[in-house]
This record gives sequence, structure tokens and C-alpha cells, in this order.
Amino acid sequence: MEQPKIYDRDFKVKAVQLGFEIGLTKGSRELGICLSYMSKWRKEYLKFGSSSFCGRGSTRLNEEQTEFSKLKRKLKNELKESELKLEIFKNGAKYISQGRLVFYQFIESNADKYTAGKICKAFGISYLSYTKWKNQVLSPRQRRNQLLKQEIRSIFYEYKELYGVARITAELQSRGFKVKEGRIYMYMKQLGLISKIRKDRRPKTTICYNPYAFPNILNQQFTVEESSKVWISGIRRIKTANGLLALTIIMDLFDNKIIGWSLSDGQTIKETTIAAWEMAVKNRKINKELIFHSNHGAQYANKMFTYKLKAYKFIKISMSEKGNYSDNSITENFFNSLKSDLLDLNLLLSKEQMSEKILEYLDNLH
Repeated sequence: MEQPKIYDRDFKVKAVQLGFEIGLTKGSRELGICLSYMSKWRKEYLKFGSSSFCGRGSTRLNEEQTEFSKLKRKLKNELKESELKLEIFKNGAKYISQGRLVFYQFIESNADKYTAGKICKAFGISYLSYTKWKNQVLSPRQRRNQLLKQEIRSIFYEYKELYGVARITAELQSRGFKVKEGRIYMYMKQLGLISKIRKDRRPKTTICYNPYAFPNILNQQFTVEESSKVWISGIRRIKTANGLLALTIIMDLFDNKIIGWSLSDGQTIKETTIAAWEMAVKNRKINKELIFHSNHGAQYANKMFTYKLKAYKFIKISMSEKGNYSDNSITENFFNSLKSDLLDLNLLLSKEQMSEKILEYLDNLH
């Protein structure tokens, strides 16, 4: 059986051009080929142009197909980058609020999993600052001390040179640093940082200004006629067999319902007040002219939590007078009830057991 003749691409192109010039029928006769071939080649040339006649089984991509493939690859890469960014954020979110030292250590410990550049980009951290820190010829302990000094200097100037040793220590502890006043005193002396407000000559009397402390506008007006008019908050540290737990609550005075709470091992702002606030705003809609009342504790009277509240322009912040415990009698009554109903036990429970009992108590309140 005679094998069909195979024509190369150049021949087909010339045959189509000849067909345009003298017609398909006359062209097929002159070339000695079947008319159906000429017709088939012309259709292919009109459809694919310069991509015609690429051989048997080949895939011809027009411009739209090529652009679609490029876009598909781009979106696939962007999705992969987004998934990686989300994974990095989930793994590193709990370290970012604990200061640069802790976060830099997170970068170091995950170097085999993610690149430092990708971690810095995911959290908006300067990669240059990280590399400068890493390239210093210092021991890990020296690096920690140096970063702690940077945090002390930052807090000192953030609060307009008004914070002394005690206030800076409390602020650092609220940010997750495990430090004592003696160490902060030594570093402030080395850095030449002296508070503008000195201790009075009278014993145990200190005048201190905090720009994130607010006056008491609630003034013990605990009867409220409408929901989301007054929210009050408090924190209680609960002793367990293996350490302390911090219980933060937010209560609506309208019905005395706990609308937000947080139970945490740590006492940082994100673990306590911010976590409880985020639950409260999910559980109950905020009305205009809401008063949020608390004490002057470090978890409340700070920049991070104040900015969180100020994001809602119509919220008024109220704080109890120092030493006046009746200003917070409602939250104190709640914690006393919790203690009498649940925590007066002869044997200390573990953190896990205590957490289960507290969560069960909160769930059964209403």
C-alpha cells in the first residue's frame, strides 16, 4: 500500500499563497495535489496564521491562550505566596507583641522553614534592622540586653520622659518581658534616662503622669437603662497548682452579662484586655456614647489598648480613682462570687483543670 505523501510547512504556505493568486482548483492542478488538501490548508492558514502547519499532534496556542496561561501561572504563584504568608502569620503572631528580641528569635528558629525576608515581609518588619541585629558580634545574652535597652529608651521617650523605673518595668512586663525593677534601674542609669517627675520627699509618695490614664466619668452610676451604654472590665489573677491564670472580663451594666472574657497564662495586653474586647464586640453591638470603665492597671492604661478603643470614635473611656475600690465594686463582686462558688477549694487544681471549671462557670451564668 502506497504511503501518503508528507508535505513540509514551506510547501503548504506556498501552496496557499498560489491558491490565493490563481484559485484553489487551478493551483491544485499546477502543483499536482488533491483539491481537498488545498482547501484544508487554506482554512488552517486563515485560522492560525503564522502558527499554521506546525506538525501532527502539535498544540497551537493563539495569543489569547498564551495570555491566559501566563495569567493562570501568575495567579497560582500569588495564591502560593498568600498561603505561605498566612502560614507564617499564624505561626509568628504570638511573638510579634512580645518585642523585637523575641520576634528575632522566632525568625532564627524558623530559618530552615521560611526565609527571613519572607517572615519580615509578612509582618511588615524591616529586614535591614534584622540583619544588622544578626550580624553584630554579640552573644545571645548581649543581644537580649541590648534590645531590652532599646525598649526602655523607646518607652521613656514615648511617655514624654515622665516614666520612672516602676512604670517602665510595668509597661515592659505588660509587653511580655520578664524583668524586675532592679535591672531596669541599672539600665536606665547606664543610658542616662532620668524621669522629669521625681519622688516627693515624703515617704512612699510618687507623682506620675500617664497620658493613657483617664478620669472617672462613670462616677459609680451603676444603674443603666439601655444595652451597650456602659461596659465595665476587670482582671483577676487566679492561683493554680502550676502557676497563675489571668481572667479578664467585660460586663454590660444593663443586664450584668459577661459579654467578653479571656483566660490566659500570660498577662500581656493582647492576651488579656484586647482578647476580651474582641470577644465583646462580636457578642454585642456597640451603641453611640458607650462608656468603657476600668481601673488604672497596666493592661488598660497603655497606648495599644487605648488606640484599640479610640478606633471607635464615640467611645468614652473612664477609669476609677486610685485607691477607691468602690468604683470597681461590680467587677469585684463578680470575682468574689466566682471565688466563693468555684475557687474556695482545699486542694489547688492544675491550670488545665481550673480552666475547665472557669469556662464551665462562665457558660452557665446566663
